[in-house]
Amino acid sequence: MTDLNKPNSKPTDSEVAAKQALNSTDGSVHSQQVSIKAWSQKLLVVILCVASFYGGWKSYESNMVNECTANGGQMIEGQRTMLCQSL
Repeated sequence: MTDLNKPNSKPTDSEVAAKQALNSTDGSVHSQQVSIKAWSQKLLVVILCVASFYGGWKSYESNMVNECTANGGQMIEGQRTMLCQSL
């Protein structure tokens, strides 16, 4: 009975050389993958920070509008700001 995981013949010299070449490039390929992963993680963190800031800003604006209308005012948009005007 033969073991299916073991090759029946010895590898040729060209196969051994190919495996050695593959093993020598594994380190550089692996380091490139880690570098790409690190850059993608940094980009993800930046995107999440921007999204969080924008969400917080919009939440603040919404709270100010709600507070203005709760106090009987009306929001008036200026050029760069929103003002609460009492009625």
